[in-house]
Amino acid sequence: MYARLVDRDPVVPADQLVAQMVPPAMFDEVSFASYIPDPKEPSQATAVRKAEEFSGKVAKIRGGGRRGLFGRKAQTTGAGLYLDGGFGVGKTHLLASIFHSSPSPKAFGTFVELTHVVGALGFTRAVEELSSHSVLCIDEFELDDPGDTMLISRLLTELSARGVSIVATSNTLPGQLGEGRFAAQDFLREIKKLASIFETIRVDGPDYRHRDLPPAPEPTDDADLLERVKSIGGATLDDFDELCAHLSTQHPSRYGKLVEGIPAVFLKGVRAAEDQSVALRLVVLADRLYDAGIPVTVSGAKLDEIFTPEMLAGGYRKKYLRATSRLLALSRFEVAA
Repeated sequence: MYARLVDRDPVVPADQLVAQMVPPAMFDEVSFASYIPDPKEPSQATAVRKAEEFSGKVAKIRGGGRRGLFGRKAQTTGAGLYLDGGFGVGKTHLLASIFHSSPSPKAFGTFVELTHVVGALGFTRAVEELSSHSVLCIDEFELDDPGDTMLISRLLTELSARGVSIVATSNTLPGQLGEGRFAAQDFLREIKKLASIFETIRVDGPDYRHRDLPPAPEPTDDADLLERVKSIGGATLDDFDELCAHLSTQHPSRYGKLVEGIPAVFLKGVRAAEDQSVALRLVVLADRLYDAGIPVTVSGAKLDEIFTPEMLAGGYRKKYLRATSRLLALSRFEVAA
């Protein structure tokens, strides 16, 4: 017999939501020194330098603060940094490096994870939980949903006023016309109350996950999936449609726990997602699988065919392309038997 994701029903207590806001395991050991800038892309070396300078500001703000009347420490507004660029240029590496070099307490999460935390805790408690932090690192800041964007903008305004520094990365499309100029302008417009504290830094380059690599691997067959999953202790094998249905019963904040400790994921009968709600859940699952570095092997359609051409032409195009990039990277990981 084999394990299945659909049989798992994880629970994440509310008081653990902020505590688990740390970089994915694959970024546990990264640093500014371990980021190797592409000599063909000078913006990368500049981004490393600016990120390191920002880290110094974080430590100074949290540890210092000027003295006011009667020797009381005056409130200092947090610093802000926005790393703008396409997929796979090392923005998350720099974000995690800032996190590692900043004083505790501190928090790291994707934009989606942060909205889930605020939704689970409530706005007031989320502010209270995060206001003692030196820095809040937000990966893949999204401008797709006006409601979520305004909610997080309000949260960041409150936290910045309390001395929490904010650093965010973009989910800008590679090759988008004017992406460097317009993505940064869009971000600053949406967080207009905070715009003055943010320095925007451009990071150019190709997606490192797919440099000089072949296209998406061909799917295998169901019989091969079954044999392979049996040879890997703890690996899971799920029917794609059943897994999509199971994801609809789980809050996205649970997806990390859903795949926790799994060495490999096998999916049979993969096909194009039937609608946006299913596709967006698969985006979150892809992010959590990628964070954990879990190999993915499928039968049915290729992993770059999950999101339809209509979806890729729509408002969530950025999310779908990022998820595809990450799923393809996972499909090339070696599965240890």
